[in-house]
Amino acid sequence: MSTAHVVVTVLAILANAGIAVADLLKAEFVLANSAEVRVPPSWLPVLALLKGAGAVGLLLGLLGVPVVGVAAAIGLVAFFVGAVVAHVRAGVWHNIAFPGAFLALAAASLVLGLAR
Repeated sequence: MSTAHVVVTVLAILANAGIAVADLLKAEFVLANSAEVRVPPSWLPVLALLKGAGAVGLLLGLLGVPVVGVAAAIGLVAFFVGAVVAHVRAGVWHNIAFPGAFLALAAASLVLGLAR
């Protein structure tokens, strides 16, 4: 396992765990962003669960279950592709960098996980 893989994956874990908590707490910025991209607040617990599961899966990958880590990274890539699409569909450009950054972390974690 490379240092780059560990660093990128830990960053992805922390980012996804953090935003999952923000989703569960229905933080003001989460509610505002969700409204802009037309995601109902009732979806937030499910979205938080998916992000949290992705973070846990990435952690398990680092702890010795690489197939789970790869599966989690694939799931997070798919999730954040959907988030970017939601931003594009809604024409919300001012903060598209956030789902883009989460997507980049998930994709980098996936590529580095497959490279090992």
